[in-house]
Amino acid sequence: MSDTLANLRRKIDRARDLGSVVSTMKALAAANLAQYEKSVRSLADYYRTVQLGLSVCVRSRTPALAASVGEVSSDGAGAGTGPRGSGSPHSPRAPDSITGAIVFGSDQGLVGQFNDIVADHAAATLALHGGRKKIWAVGERVHDRLADKQLPLNGLFAVPLSLKAVTPFIGQLLLHIMAPGMLEGGVQGKNELAGLYLFYNRSRSGTAYEPIAQRLLPLDEAWRRSLAELPWPSKNLPEVVGDVPSTLQALVREYLFVSLFRACAESMASENASRLTAMERAERNIDQLLDELQKTFYRQRQSKIDEELFDVIAGVEALAAAPTGAHPGKRREYG
Repeated sequence: MSDTLANLRRKIDRARDLGSVVSTMKALAAANLAQYEKSVRSLADYYRTVQLGLSVCVRSRTPALAASVGEVSSDGAGAGTGPRGSGSPHSPRAPDSITGAIVFGSDQGLVGQFNDIVADHAAATLALHGGRKKIWAVGERVHDRLADKQLPLNGLFAVPLSLKAVTPFIGQLLLHIMAPGMLEGGVQGKNELAGLYLFYNRSRSGTAYEPIAQRLLPLDEAWRRSLAELPWPSKNLPEVVGDVPSTLQALVREYLFVSLFRACAESMASENASRLTAMERAERNIDQLLDELQKTFYRQRQSKIDEELFDVIAGVEALAAAPTGAHPGKRREYG
């Protein structure tokens, strides 16, 4: 019985230690979640500003502008995309075209079904496209999930460890995947990709999230048309000061940057939301386990105490029932 009680005590101590670790991870996930959600909200205003700037440039289009804002792809293929760059991801492709995809996941575990959900969504969406695929994974865990699905993987990027690391990470991503000519100022860069899609999880409400497929490229006629239809927020008529093509090129670079930044930030917010949910679930399980272990410990300890009391009572009863000799208080007399 003493060995059992000792084992129970060790289990209780280990459960309490694990509970402390889970509580710490829960607090970190909650803090990171608030930070990334704030970043996403801030990006919304900046993204809207870039959209409005692009809409002014598109309305001011000239023959030179029309040439400079040609589709950012090698063959000009691709369906239209809205001002969010989130047009239909189910556009048909030519058999020899290449569809690119960036899938955002996580490097660390304890995130529930976070990586499985986005990997399943990416695989199902890309299966609707013909031609070849080029896929870049952001996060080791989602890379493994995509590899399990036999998808063609072209590269692996580590998830930024903080919000400050997102900006240099996006720069690295653009240089590695996008056409260098486009990044140096030419909107119509030489790019072998017929289309580029972003797959990531986006927070909905609380700790819930959903997988998103966003088309980033090409920037085609439908994209320009949707921008031209954006209403201006004031009654004043806007105009571009200076060279319109150069302004447009700068805004397109900002559009690509902020789109990738937002996808990364929303993915990291969803990752921490998923981890927070997992930690809350683990915390409840640990509390339940601790309660059961403590009840078992108290029950067995009480059983041991009762057993010892019964031994004492049995010993007293045995002494009381034993035959007695001379009275221990009576002095023996000798004649």
